[in-house]
Amino acid sequence: MELKQRNTKFLLIIFILIFIMVYKLSSGVLGLKSYNFMNKLTINNKLADKNIVLVVIDDKSLREIGRWPWKREYYLEIFDFFENHTKAKLIGYDGLITAPDTTEKKSDEKFFKDIEKYKKLTAGFAFSYDEFEKNIDKEKNKSLLKEKTAIKIIDRRTKKLEKTTDYKSFSALIEPYFKNINSLGFVNVPVDKDGYIRKASNLVNFENQFYPSLALRMYQKYTGIEEFILADKFLLGFSDNYSLKVPVENTSAMTLNYSCFYKSDDSIYSHKKYSAADIINSYRAIKKGQKPLINPQDFNNKVVFIGANANAQGLEDTGRTPISENFSGVDIQAVNFDNLVNNNYYRTASSSYTLLTTIFIFLLVFFIIGVFSIQQALLLSVIIGFLYGFFVYFMYTQKIALNLFLPELFILLAIGFAYSYRYLLENNKKRKIQTAMGKYLSQDVMQNVVENIDNIALGGKREDISVLFADIRNFTSIAESIDAECTTKILNEYFSALVPLIEQNNGILNKFMGDALLAIFGSSKKTENHALDAVQCADKMLKKVKYLQEKWIEEGKPKIEIGIGICSGEAFIGNIGSAERFEYTVIGDTVNTASRIESYNKIYRTNFLISESCYKRVEDLIDAIIIKDVVIRGKANKVNLYEVIRLK
Repeated sequence: MELKQRNTKFLLIIFILIFIMVYKLSSGVLGLKSYNFMNKLTINNKLADKNIVLVVIDDKSLREIGRWPWKREYYLEIFDFFENHTKAKLIGYDGLITAPDTTEKKSDEKFFKDIEKYKKLTAGFAFSYDEFEKNIDKEKNKSLLKEKTAIKIIDRRTKKLEKTTDYKSFSALIEPYFKNINSLGFVNVPVDKDGYIRKASNLVNFENQFYPSLALRMYQKYTGIEEFILADKFLLGFSDNYSLKVPVENTSAMTLNYSCFYKSDDSIYSHKKYSAADIINSYRAIKKGQKPLINPQDFNNKVVFIGANANAQGLEDTGRTPISENFSGVDIQAVNFDNLVNNNYYRTASSSYTLLTTIFIFLLVFFIIGVFSIQQALLLSVIIGFLYGFFVYFMYTQKIALNLFLPELFILLAIGFAYSYRYLLENNKKRKIQTAMGKYLSQDVMQNVVENIDNIALGGKREDISVLFADIRNFTSIAESIDAECTTKILNEYFSALVPLIEQNNGILNKFMGDALLAIFGSSKKTENHALDAVQCADKMLKKVKYLQEKWIEEGKPKIEIGIGICSGEAFIGNIGSAERFEYTVIGDTVNTASRIESYNKIYRTNFLISESCYKRVEDLIDAIIIKDVVIRGKANKVNLYEVIRLK
């Protein structure tokens, strides 16, 4: 009893250690994979805001307007089109202008001078992990940046984070451009360790000053919200017509929030996309008094994001997102703005919630396997996995992101743990049955020795015999589906029915081995053909089992199938043991071969196989099918087996 308790504690410790190790190694990775999978699964019911559109410098633009790099006057044409010829609400430019165009100085001068005209425009800048260049006036650039970003943040976090971002600088824009541009926002996009973009950052704390993203700066202008509140778990903003409540993860560097991506027909853009070439050509047509290619009224009340993404000339700007491996960078900015305007964000479960959910599901499945039969337990486990998957799907539709794969993995882990434990318990139970049955039936075996009671001694002799080995199929599964008492009753009834058949056919029951039995023909009871005796006995056994199957099915008991293997040849028969305790048994290659032949019934889906040595002694008396060139463990050469179909 003490040993059993010690083994149980040891197994429990092993299970706990494996649980912790698997959880730590897989929780983060599976959380990210779950987010990707569920985004793709639920994306069909999420459409992007129709009032947000994209203008992309694409391959068509390079073909029609000119090779890259463009004159900066071309940008002015796009900006002027939306500022003065449409009723677009805002323009966002996802691009950096950090160096002058030395080949087009006049174009640059015009661009820097005219850029201040465009009040709807917000352009991008980027933070960097590199230090400012030595020729950059850091304080002057910081002062300009603060003026152009112009956002007020009230920090109401319960615990202020002292450390600011790891960024060491930001893109120092060309001075006249920096001075004249009206509005700026950063375009940095956080990338997870596996290379996917799942989150957006809308605030960066750079040297104790908060700066907004391009999307948040545009949202500020779009809504008129004058100040934002940064709380422990939310970024908040309020005006007469708008309210913002973004669930965020506060870090020392920035606020992060999970983005809600939208359906994409081409896996590149989720918002409606226009070619920059069509916009420029439409603008030029208007200037000439001609009909534009695109009607300016199409942009009434629209928010326009402008960026580059072309396969040619190194202009490809894409990122890996949950819904696409090459999602447009400018559309990522548009998605962030879309999320802000429509308060469309995912909230994520805490790590403690995920852990408790995983433990609960693990223990529930472990308990079910301990209580129910294999078929019932596996079915219930599948149902639990399905229900949890449906629950996660529903929560995603409510914008709550849960870890799908981690609890599902631990359902499999619970099945493995539970059945390993049950296997050990079942082996222990089977050993007990073997011991009990062996003690009870050893008297029957000894009955065959009674005739030589005066000559009992250790030792024996080699004899030509036939060995029959019969085994119950799937005994472990049967034992799991019923209690031990019922198992014992079935075994007793089974053995009680088969043992007399051995005696009736001149055989001797040598031993029981749990659910298997070993019988000998041709030793104590000499007959003309002991191989035929063994074959006839096996035939009757199979018929008796068929009768018992019908009987047990009517009684609601499990169906039992058996396999029989017979081998004829020499073996050692006699008393083996000590002076205090004998065992009358048979050993040798013939016995081992009979056992292994029986096991091939599982492979060939048969019930009755015999060796070639047995077949040669009964071939005129049976109908059989040959199974050629079988590899028997322990045999140097391949052998032939025979499936007995019927007795003639």
